[in-house]
Amino acid sequence: MAWNIYSISHGAIFLFYCNLKSNNCKYFKFKTYIYFKIVYRYYIFKIFDSFRKFSDIILETNDGFKIFGHKVILVSVSPYFKAMITNIANKTKDLFVIKELDYSTLQFLVNFIYSGKITVTERNVQALLPAANFLLLDEVNEACCEFLQKQLRPTNCLSTKAFADLHNCTQLLKRSELYIQQNFSKVVYCDEFLSLSSEEVVKLISSDELVVQSEEKVFECIIRWVKHELNSRKCILHQLLEHVRLPLISENYIFQNVLNEPLFNNCSECKCKDYIFAALRFHFLKRNQSDQVIDTPECIRYKPRQPNSLLKVILVVGGYGNGASTSTEWYDSIIYQWQFGPEIITPRKNCGVVILEDNFLVAVGGISSEYPLQSVDFLDLSSESLCWKPTVDMLEERSDLGVGVINNCLYAVGGHDGDSALNSVEVFNFWSQEWCMVSNMCTGRYELGVGVLNDLLFAVGGFDDSSEEVLNSVECYNPNLNTWTPIAKMCKKRCGPGVGVLDGVLYAVGGEDGSKTLKSVEAYRPSTGVWTTIADMHVCRKNAGVVALDGLLYAVGGRDKNSFFDSVEVYNPITNSWTMLGTSMNIARHSAGVVTIGRPFHF
Repeated sequence: MAWNIYSISHGAIFLFYCNLKSNNCKYFKFKTYIYFKIVYRYYIFKIFDSFRKFSDIILETNDGFKIFGHKVILVSVSPYFKAMITNIANKTKDLFVIKELDYSTLQFLVNFIYSGKITVTERNVQALLPAANFLLLDEVNEACCEFLQKQLRPTNCLSTKAFADLHNCTQLLKRSELYIQQNFSKVVYCDEFLSLSSEEVVKLISSDELVVQSEEKVFECIIRWVKHELNSRKCILHQLLEHVRLPLISENYIFQNVLNEPLFNNCSECKCKDYIFAALRFHFLKRNQSDQVIDTPECIRYKPRQPNSLLKVILVVGGYGNGASTSTEWYDSIIYQWQFGPEIITPRKNCGVVILEDNFLVAVGGISSEYPLQSVDFLDLSSESLCWKPTVDMLEERSDLGVGVINNCLYAVGGHDGDSALNSVEVFNFWSQEWCMVSNMCTGRYELGVGVLNDLLFAVGGFDDSSEEVLNSVECYNPNLNTWTPIAKMCKKRCGPGVGVLDGVLYAVGGEDGSKTLKSVEAYRPSTGVWTTIADMHVCRKNAGVVALDGLLYAVGGRDKNSFFDSVEVYNPITNSWTMLGTSMNIARHSAGVVTIGRPFHF
């Protein structure tokens, strides 16, 4: 039945909305409830706006300008106005003076209260966010923080962090700190860095989470900061040098650059020289005791910086939602959000996705429309313009394939060419830009899972249309011998399993056994050579993407016989339990390429 939504009365919308809200809605009811909630909100704001000519309250700013409004509307949206207007002493007042806000900002926020719309720009965000906090307008606060996150650059991230800290914007503060740590080498060459206090510089350079190519960059940045205001800052040089990991700087650099730095020639602080001589002593011992373990002092200056795995993100490429998709999205485990990434060139489902040389994301084969693909696209994650580009086609068309990387060589395993299951395997050398065939598998497989463990390639399950059966067999490829060897069979037959590796264990997650979709999971340990059943997922999933992040295993999306999923489950091997991730993907999808990558600077 087709509904003309605009012909429904406001009262009917309200009653329908309330009825849905009061019931225990299942999936369809919930979606309908959300839809009507949006429509009802639209009409409410339209009514609010039409009432503005009949005001019963005046808001006066410190500069004498007046804004007219309605108590009931302001109270319904802003807790600040509710507290102010419903105060016993204020109940009969019609005029309220708000000294803390200027006229244009207050007018802007009152317009939002009546219309439900707001436009955040570089010109107004600095005034809007504190004003929104003052009036307790959470939606405006979130809009401002989201805008500022997207505007983060090396030239403004330090001031954005200070602004977020000042106004208690926790999410924006975390994102700013992460951005600064990841872009340290660029940030320290911007003018904002030179204006930091000594305490702020110490906090920054002492962080173990700093992403920096070499410790020399940290040394150079403190010298530059001190020289910017030499007279007032030279006395605290030793405090800064304490947090530079001098023993990790090359001996040659210390002799040529550190010892020859004029600041140290005129430095009266013996601590500076102590730090330098300690570093040289460390290099002397390392050079002359190369066959022995050096007794390293228990001091952080001798330990490499170790940005933790929170700098990694989960990236989902393509898949099937409403047709093969070109969209990508990535999961930020710090703020628990999914965000869209750069679209791929070719719509792909049933494809393979891997990361090569830490920076090159490669999408291999799959299906676009109804035809298996031979094409390969790649994305350079280090580039400032994140744009997918085509690279060399595979030797064969492959959909429903498995992919893996060993020694920066990409293996495309099995799949379907449109006529039959493939047992062929080809390998791609990214630097020579060449594909070549290697030994065939023992069995033709498509909708298989592939995992890499101990520099061996494992082909797990799948479907063999020559025998018309779902497989529980697993075989292992050794690239040094160019041979495939069968290993122990899984406990269950599985086509479309998600396969992932975590802490030396190979996992086969969900799939289909030929009659039903599975939520069971099993694990293979090379030390035992057998598959063992572990805890079930909450949801039966086939064609889910499975990756490891932060010591946990993620099962992303997938489908059962009736639905596609936007949900994600997380397995903790310590507790042997699955939990649902609190945040779902933006798009329900299955048969996507899913991979863990280092967070690109421009994400």
